[in-house]
Amino acid sequence: MIELQDVSHAFEDTVVLRHISAVLTERRIGITGPNGSGKSTLIRMMNGLIIPTRGEVIVNSLNTRNARAKIRQHTGFIFSDPRTQILMPTLIEDVEFSLRTRIKDKKTRRQQALRHLTDFGLAERADSSPHQLSGGQQQLLAIASIMAIDPQLVLADEPTAMLDRRNTRRLLTVFHQMEAQIVVVSHDFSILEQMDRVLVLNNGSILADDSPAKALAAYDAFLDN
Repeated sequence: MIELQDVSHAFEDTVVLRHISAVLTERRIGITGPNGSGKSTLIRMMNGLIIPTRGEVIVNSLNTRNARAKIRQHTGFIFSDPRTQILMPTLIEDVEFSLRTRIKDKKTRRQQALRHLTDFGLAERADSSPHQLSGGQQQLLAIASIMAIDPQLVLADEPTAMLDRRNTRRLLTVFHQMEAQIVVVSHDFSILEQMDRVLVLNNGSILADDSPAKALAAYDAFLDN
């Protein structure tokens, strides 16, 4: 569960979020809105990458102001640019790196890593360099490494920006199979329609907060005006 308690934020003199309040209990949450509406700032607050100027962000009863390390132990963050997340020289080593604290046996760890690569169609490239992959494949690798930690919370900022339709469907299948709470920032209505709840931001405030159908209808009406 994520609680946003009167959250506001400014970068120097620029206000990017204004009095955001919501209790997010649904398993799949979508966040959308025009460019510059505060979406990326808000999702980064959910694991303490950004601390609000005003208000509190509570994640599973932990305040991001003083419990960022504990929150991040159980949170996976998927960035829009996978190059910021790929650390190791081969695909399988990158996924194994995520498993290093959970699985001590090397053989078991490799088997588990291979399973996650298989989920994303990357098993045949297990011993290849990530730099030989396309941007979309690098994104899948970054996502596989996040899924390997079995997070309680997944935060995804435009996770499908580099993915084709086939791999977008693959990612959605994985999201549906996970027990974790998932928060996705996206402009893609086909992604947002798969969520349980959608927040629409505009100019740092909540424009709509409802079921996907109602929230996206409100967003459409706003865009038409």
